Amino acid sequence: MSATQSSSETAIETQTVRVDLAARAYDIHIGRGLLQNSAHYIAPLLKRPRVAIVTDTQVASHHLPTLQKALTEAEIAHETVIIEAGEASKSFAQLEALCGQLIDFEIERDDCIIALGGGVIGDLTGFAAAILRRGTRFIQIPTSLLAQVDSSIGGKTAINAGQGKNLIGAFHQPDLVLADTDVLASLPHRQIIAGYAEIVKYGALGNADFFDWLDDNQQAVLTLEAGPVAHAVAESCRAKAAIVARDERESGERALLNLGHTFAHAFEKLTHYNDALLHGEAVGFGMVLAFALSAARGDCAPADAERVKTHMQKAGLPIAMAQIGNGNFGVNALIEAMRQDKKMQAGTMRFILARAIGNAFVTDTVTDDELRGFLIAQGAQA
Repeated sequence: MSATQSSSETAIETQTVRVDLAARAYDIHIGRGLLQNSAHYIAPLLKRPRVAIVTDTQVASHHLPTLQKALTEAEIAHETVIIEAGEASKSFAQLEALCGQLIDFEIERDDCIIALGGGVIGDLTGFAAAILRRGTRFIQIPTSLLAQVDSSIGGKTAINAGQGKNLIGAFHQPDLVLADTDVLASLPHRQIIAGYAEIVKYGALGNADFFDWLDDNQQAVLTLEAGPVAHAVAESCRAKAAIVARDERESGERALLNLGHTFAHAFEKLTHYNDALLHGEAVGFGMVLAFALSAARGDCAPADAERVKTHMQKAGLPIAMAQIGNGNFGVNALIEAMRQDKKMQAGTMRFILARAIGNAFVTDTVTDDELRGFLIAQGAQA
């Protein structure tokens, strides 16, 4: 639905998506100028006019003053923690430090912690909120395209372990998500492209019409045209909210949201979670591989796999192992990394594959020999 919120300066048209989880339900607001008007949404949630903000060094320089000004004008007291930007901050050491600072700030269970940033900040802050005082409230203000369409929604929070990504965490739903599309202008174009991969995911897994729309509007989204970006973000949020409402803790259907991720997390681990491969880039390539494997198994038409590959290539996402790092990935190392996937059940890997664009499914029937042969055919070293 759409709504118009007024401020002293301008009228702001927003779209609101409800994540329907009974007592844990919350709204995702999508629109322009939401950060400067954030107190309008935050104040009604507070038991007392006091919050903590967690952000990173990069986001702080662009967006922290706007949030602080909005809170100050609304007479909401605030303390701020600024951590180093990057995936390395999703660690036990940083989690411990953050929890200590929040305790020093005397944050109580009914207070709100605001996660201002991308997926790293949202995951880390959400996990801290989940365990601080056995559960503290938090708000997501995602500042990356990827976070706005995916990681800020649904309550997955986590840090990384040496064995793999997001292996230590909890489900902890936010009280509110504010997705201000204006903040995306501060992102490097590479991050826009990476976030776009998660948008494509929603079309590829369950909405062929949305994938068709993305085919026609890809460049408009990637160049941040206001209307197309708002539509892409809202459609993605609606898709994820609907699935989360039906399967909050990933016991069934929610696993579909991991389309491409089994492959993606393995490549992220082998590139050491650094800037050689952004998460969205890994997911984009993972979807290319998921559709290619589906076609190789006869589950979907080769034309669909090729269409997904072409769409990713046109967006500027990697479509081959040779485009990632030094391009040298051993098949044994890849399979070992994939075995740390959170979807493993009874020692068996589960894959999200596709019968067609817009029709994904979960399977545990991919054999080790089949996977090995497929990865070698895709460029892995035997």
